[in-house]
Amino acid sequence: MMNLKACYLLLIATMLHNLCLGQRDKTFLDPPKLIKNPSSVEYYSPENRKFSGISRLAVSPKGRMWATWYSGITPGEDANNYVVVSTSGDNGQTWEEVLVIDSDKKGPVRAFDPEIWIDPAGKLWIFWSLSIHKEMDKHYDGINTGVWVLTIDDAEESNPTWPTPKRIVDGIMMCKPIVLSTGEWVLPVSTWQINDGAKAVVSVDHGQSWQVRGAVNVPELARNADEHMIVERKDGTLWMLVRTKYGIGESVSEDQGYSWTPLIPSKIQHPTARFFIYRLNSGNLLLVKHGPIDMKIGRSHLMAFISKDDGFTWSDGLLLDQRKDVSYPDGQQTADGTIYITYDYKRRSDQKIYLTSFSEDDIELGSDRTILEVYKRRMLISQGGAK
Repeated sequence: MMNLKACYLLLIATMLHNLCLGQRDKTFLDPPKLIKNPSSVEYYSPENRKFSGISRLAVSPKGRMWATWYSGITPGEDANNYVVVSTSGDNGQTWEEVLVIDSDKKGPVRAFDPEIWIDPAGKLWIFWSLSIHKEMDKHYDGINTGVWVLTIDDAEESNPTWPTPKRIVDGIMMCKPIVLSTGEWVLPVSTWQINDGAKAVVSVDHGQSWQVRGAVNVPELARNADEHMIVERKDGTLWMLVRTKYGIGESVSEDQGYSWTPLIPSKIQHPTARFFIYRLNSGNLLLVKHGPIDMKIGRSHLMAFISKDDGFTWSDGLLLDQRKDVSYPDGQQTADGTIYITYDYKRRSDQKIYLTSFSEDDIELGSDRTILEVYKRRMLISQGGAK
């Protein structure tokens, strides 16, 4: 009888615990705090950071640069993470941190994996994810999470009026949106570690509303963080590249993202890490990855390649940075043809966020002199932990 009573008490305690946990977990659905002029708050100062990485870049039509990444007061990718937004009005020579996005400082809500984009009308879109972080489940952030956005009408304004953040869809979106030839916008949104996780989320009304159109299933044994990117090929098909445990997988849609072919390994060799693919003004494709196209190496030797046939073949690469622990490239090409790329370096020690620039001609030339010139153009956007 006593054992039965003890079981009942344990059951009730467990139910109460789960109820409280469920109530707490719902806080990731609440809009986060927007901290303006964050450098004036000691908690958010660069000197107080122990983690800085996963940077993104956008450039306005008149040349104002915007960068975003996430940081934290601990060296981990954990509940302490918050998103930083910085801007430059002098072509990347100097930067000012104008916003931090954070729900609750030390958690349990985590702000992470941002992206930044200039839409066809010149508006600035800042995306990020909010999740309840759980140390015991490293994939929990990819499931119990949502994509949030701020939209700024005037991307030329250095310190705009920040609107209330809006949650637009479940999942994580940390790669560039694209605009299809139909005028539809596509977000590469992922829900990690579940079936049909690499999604195409589409807006037919310029971002006013979003719906999941279709998804690629990453086989369970190959699943990682997805971090997929989509490009529209000249024949109208959509080509998706996905981060997997073996490197990069690929899938194709012939119906604007409603259905996708089974994921297969790409001929592009790569470590389990983010890459960057982008349609250039010329119509050619840009790919920034680690090492040569046909070689799988670690997170070093960031290189840029050009494809003139929609990704079936690639040029020789232009070396951007050879050092170990460079990672997560992102960028944009401006109207004058300049390609700007950001990436991070040693997220937990040096905590450096870089910007570099080059042209399509630089990639095709690929000479020692060009490599030296690209090295000279490297600029620092941010350094966490620096005194």
